[in-house]
Amino acid sequence: MRRLLLLLLIVQAVPVWAQEPAYVLSIPAEPPYYRVRYEAATEAGGLAFPVSYTVWIPSGVPRLRGVIVHQHGCGEGSCKSGQTGAFDLHWQALARKHHCALLSPVYEQPEKANCHLWCDPRNGSDQAFQKALVDLGMLAKHPELATVPWALWGHSGGGFWAGGMTLLHPDRVAAAWLRSGVPPVVTVEGRPGPYEMPPAACQVPIMCNLGTQEGFTVTDGRFSGVWAGVKTFFTTLRGKSALVGVSIDPLSSHDCGNQRYYAIAWLDACLTARLPEQSRAALRSMSEEVSYIAPLPEAGKELIQPIPVTAEFTGDRTKTMWLPNQAMAAAWTQYSHDTALTDSTPPPAPTDIQVQSNIVSWQAEADLESGIGHFVIERDGQVIGQVPPQPKNPFGRPLFQGLSYSDTPAQPLAEMRYTDSTAEAGRDYTYRVISVNTVGLQSK
Repeated sequence: MRRLLLLLLIVQAVPVWAQEPAYVLSIPAEPPYYRVRYEAATEAGGLAFPVSYTVWIPSGVPRLRGVIVHQHGCGEGSCKSGQTGAFDLHWQALARKHHCALLSPVYEQPEKANCHLWCDPRNGSDQAFQKALVDLGMLAKHPELATVPWALWGHSGGGFWAGGMTLLHPDRVAAAWLRSGVPPVVTVEGRPGPYEMPPAACQVPIMCNLGTQEGFTVTDGRFSGVWAGVKTFFTTLRGKSALVGVSIDPLSSHDCGNQRYYAIAWLDACLTARLPEQSRAALRSMSEEVSYIAPLPEAGKELIQPIPVTAEFTGDRTKTMWLPNQAMAAAWTQYSHDTALTDSTPPPAPTDIQVQSNIVSWQAEADLESGIGHFVIERDGQVIGQVPPQPKNPFGRPLFQGLSYSDTPAQPLAEMRYTDSTAEAGRDYTYRVISVNTVGLQSK
C-alpha cells in the first residue's frame, strides 16, 4: 500500500502538459525554406519547451540585410499557427524588398503550460533564438543571418517577447511592432520582473497596437487589461523620449484584424530609414526632421491629427506618441478610423504559368501594400474561374491564403492551381492568370 501511494504521488507530481505529444510539423521545409528544431533544455535557465524555427530566404540575394521575425502568441492554438508564418506571401513581400529573411518560430507550448516560460526571453528563448540564427544561416548558406539586424513583430505573448528582446538587445533591433502584448517595465505583483530601460532602446522605433475591445472602449472581458498594460509601457518609454507610438484597431479584439496592412507599411518605413547601406554597419538613426507626433488616443474623444515634430507645440512632448514620417502619420489616421488603408498600385503579375492536362498552375508574389486577395483565371480571353472561389477571412479582408487568429496563413496552405473541369481533350487553349489584391486592383 505504501509503495502504491508513493507511485501515485510521483505521477501526480508530473504536470499534465508534460505528457502531451510533440507538435507535428506537417509543412515540409525545402529551399528556399529551412528549419531547425531543438528539444526542451535540460539545464537550468534553458528553454522549457521544444521549439522549431522556419526561415524563408528571398532568391537572388547574395547577402541578407536583416531578418523579419513573425512571433505567434500564447496557447497551443497560437503556437501551432506559427507553422505557416514563414510561408506568408504578404510578409515575404516586405522581406524581399529589403533583402531580409522571414523567420517564424513555433514554441511547442501545451495549452496548460506557463506561457512565460518562452514569451519572457530571459527564460531561454533568447538563447534558443540566437542559436537558431547561427544554425539556419549555415543551412541556408547565409552565415550573416547570425549577425544582421532584426525587425520584430509579435502578437499577444509574442508582443511580450518582441518587446523584451528589444529592451535586451536594442542595438540589434531595427523596429518592433507589438500587437496586443508588451513586456513589463514596472513592478506588478504576480508578474515577471520588469526590464531595465537602456538608453539605446529609446532609439528603436516601437509601435504598440491593440484592438479597441481590449480595454480601450470595451472595459470588461478576458482581454480588457491590454490597454492598461500598453499605457504603462508607453508612458514609461515615452517619458524617456523613446520613439514609441500607439495604434488602435477600431474593429477588433485580441485577434489581429486588418493590422498587417499598417504593420507592414510601418515596418517598411522603419527598415528603409534604419537598415545600413553597407553590411556590418550599425543601424541608422531615425530622422527627427521628418517625424510626426500626436496626443495619445483617448476613448470617446476625437482623434487629433498628427503634426510634424518640428511644428509649434506647446504641450508636453513626452505625452505625445511618435510616428516615423508623414505617410505613416496619414496611414495611422486612416487605420484608426476604419483600418481601410488605401492603395493605388496594382499587384505584380503572376509568372511561370504551367498547364498539364486540365490543371493550370502558376507562381506569384504578393502586393506589398495589399497582399493577394484572389486570382482570376481566363481561357481564350474569357473568365472561367477564380482561386479561391470565395476568399474568406473571419478577421479582416478576404485573402488568398486565408488568415488565422494570429496573423498567419490558414492550414492547409492554399495552392496556386486551378482545375479546368470544362476543358475538352485534344483542344488547345490559351490561359491567363490575373492577381487581384485585397482592395480589388488587378495585375497585368
